[in-house]
Amino acid sequence: MDGNGRWAQARGLSRSAGHRAGTENLRRVIEHFAQRDVKFLTLYAFSTENWVRPKAEVNALLRLLGRVLDRELKALHNNGVRLVHAGNLAPLSSDLQRRVCDAIELTRNNDRLTLCLAFNYGGRAEIVEAARRIVAEGVPANAIDESLFASYLSTAGLPDPDLIIRTAGEMRLSNFLIWQAAYAEFYPSNVFWPDFGEAEIDAALESYAQRKRKFGGLKAVASNGAHG
Repeated sequence: MDGNGRWAQARGLSRSAGHRAGTENLRRVIEHFAQRDVKFLTLYAFSTENWVRPKAEVNALLRLLGRVLDRELKALHNNGVRLVHAGNLAPLSSDLQRRVCDAIELTRNNDRLTLCLAFNYGGRAEIVEAARRIVAEGVPANAIDESLFASYLSTAGLPDPDLIIRTAGEMRLSNFLIWQAAYAEFYPSNVFWPDFGEAEIDAALESYAQRKRKFGGLKAVASNGAHG
């Protein structure tokens, strides 16, 4: 969800104001994806690399997570959204960890859309942690295959993404789902995240629907839907 800072700068506002505007866009985006029958949506909210940003900005982002949970959780639950988390919660305050876990527990049986919040998430860190857990559990080398390895990732139980949308004109994965995105389609949008709305979502899904997905083979696989 890129471009909050640049959106704010263009309006003479602080970066924190841009992040707040970005969170205010969440409900609109989630609801429109649900209306388009997308069943899995992952939002990259905070990366393991974001800790190097100025302390004031990091603290503002952490506060925003709590405020978003307080503001949006009831509506998400009432609208059938299941919340899951990808990443490492350990560096967060005990209160914030509890609120995230409570939100996950409250929504665990919802099935309209699964919303994966990638907060303090990094693809490389996720792979390293999976490898450590496999070794610690004494899994024999000849028992390790792609399916088993994927079961140790923080996205275990979720399908690999079909489509990755990146806003604000960025053209790289930035350590996002680097294992899971092996065959994901990529769609860059020049629109800053706070302005990313229904028209941009529809354009991304329409572009995806036109792709010829071969997964390394010669015969195209039809695109019958999209998972974010």
